[in-house]
Amino acid sequence: MPIQLFQAHFDVEACLGQVRDCLERGWTGMGYKTVEFEEAWKGYTGLRNAYYTNSNTAGLYMAVDILRDRLDWSEGDEIITTPLTFVSTNHAIARSGLRPVFADVDDTLCLDPDSVEERITDRTRAVMFVGFGGSTGRLADIVAICKNKGIPLILDAAHMAGTRYADGSLPGANGDADIIVYSFQAVKNLPTGDSGMICCSDDQLDAEVRKRAWLGINKDTYARTISKDGTYKWRYDVEYIGDKYNGNAIMAAIALAQLPHLDRDNAYRRTLAEWYTRQFEAWSDKIRLVRVPDDCVSSRHLFQILVDDRDGLMMYLNANGVYPGVHYTANTEYRMYSYAKGTCPNAEYVSEHVVSLPMHMGITFEDVREISEHVVRYVVNELRC
Repeated sequence: MPIQLFQAHFDVEACLGQVRDCLERGWTGMGYKTVEFEEAWKGYTGLRNAYYTNSNTAGLYMAVDILRDRLDWSEGDEIITTPLTFVSTNHAIARSGLRPVFADVDDTLCLDPDSVEERITDRTRAVMFVGFGGSTGRLADIVAICKNKGIPLILDAAHMAGTRYADGSLPGANGDADIIVYSFQAVKNLPTGDSGMICCSDDQLDAEVRKRAWLGINKDTYARTISKDGTYKWRYDVEYIGDKYNGNAIMAAIALAQLPHLDRDNAYRRTLAEWYTRQFEAWSDKIRLVRVPDDCVSSRHLFQILVDDRDGLMMYLNANGVYPGVHYTANTEYRMYSYAKGTCPNAEYVSEHVVSLPMHMGITFEDVREISEHVVRYVVNELRC
C-alpha cells in the first residue's frame, strides 16, 4: 500500500450529521454554520474576532488590502516576507501593488529576525511571518521588532491550527499580530474542502473584513435574514468594490465536526515527529532535522529532513511506495520573484535539500520505521537510483 505525504482523516459520521443539518435547514451558503464555527474558533483560540473565509489565500489578500487602504500605503511600498512558503503568501503582497522584500530563514525555517532587521527601510510597511510547519520560530523577536519600528505584523498561520506556546498562550494573540490568518484546506490539520479564518483584535478591522469579503456590501444575506428590521431588512448599502471571499455552511459544518479532534490529532502528529527523530538520531551528520523551539507546542503539520541528494532520495522513496513532498521551492526561484534570487542563501539551500515526510493520522510506528529505513538506506549507504 503506497504511503502518501498527506491523507485527511475525517470523523465521517459527525461530518455527515453537521452537513445534514445544513441540507435539512436548506442553508448551505454564508451564515448559520459559518457563524457557529466562527464562535467555536473564538472559543478555542481565545481570539476576539474571527471571520470564516473560503481560503487562507482570501484572508491574506484581505489582510494586505485592508492595511494598505487603512494606513494609506503607496504603490511600491514594501512588506518583508519569507521566500520559503506557498506562493499565496507573497502573491497577497504583490497583487496589492506592494513589493515583497525577502528576508532569510533560520534553522526553524521561519523568518530570521536579524535578516528582517537588515531589510527594514523607510519604505517598509509591514512584516509577513509564516509559522512554517506549525512552528513559532523566533516569532517573539519579530513581534518585538515590529512594535519597536511601529509596523504591522501579519501572521500567516496556515500551518498553525492548534499551535501553542508551552505556557498555553496562542502565537500572535493579545495584539502581537495585527491580523492572523488560518487555513482549513483539504490536507491541513483541521481539514475541510477548502476554507480559512481571518482573525484580529480590532473590532473596526473585523467589520471591514466582513464587508470586503462580501463585495463591499454592508449587510450580508444571513444578517438580513435574521434581522429584526421588519419590512426594511432587505435594504443595504454598497460602499466600494469588494470581493467574494466568504466561506460557506457546508465547509463550516465539516470544520465544526473536525474541531473537537484537533488537539488529539496534533498530539499524535507530535508523536510521529518523535518517532522519526529517534529513527534518525544516529545519522545526524547526513540527515539533518528542522529545529522546533523548546517553547513551541507545534501543530506539526510537517516533519522535514535536509539531505544532500534530495531529488535522488525522492525518486528512491517513490520507487519503494513512499510519496514525500517538498515544502517549499524558494519563491525567489519563480520568474515573478526572481529579482531577489541569491539574497536568501539559507532559504535557497533548504529549497534544494528539504524533504517533507508523510505525516497524517493513518501513519503508524511501523510506517515511520519503514520510511526511515528507506531514507537511511539511500542517504547513508549512498545508493543511487
